[in-house]
Amino acid sequence: VQLVESGGGLVQAGGSLSLSCAASGSTFSINGMGWYRQAPGKQRELVATITSGGGSTNYADSVKGRFTISRDNAKNTMYLQMNSLKPEDTAVYYCNAVLFGFPIVHYWGKGTLVTVDS
Repeated sequence: VQLVESGGGLVQAGGSLSLSCAASGSTFSINGMGWYRQAPGKQRELVATITSGGGSTNYADSVKGRFTISRDNAKNTMYLQMNSLKPEDTAVYYCNAVLFGFPIVHYWGKGTLVTVDS
């Protein structure tokens, strides 16, 4: 499985950005997916996750009500709509995919940088 993020960039505080994560390879084996982020000098943290069918989502408290995760399995793509962006949202955003089965196997994209200017 290969994951490629896109859509990052520079935005003013209060603005919006939409990230995409395109999956390729053995996409039939992908179960849950998610977005994580890592700010300079900080550990990587979970932003949002979504189940295989898209029926259940989970968000970090810091982004609830502002970010929306979704996926289109027909296009093998996951999205993150980010609204009301804050300077503290500045980070590299990573796409994550978990495969069906056991043991749990994670795949990661290389990340896309989001910079929110105050």
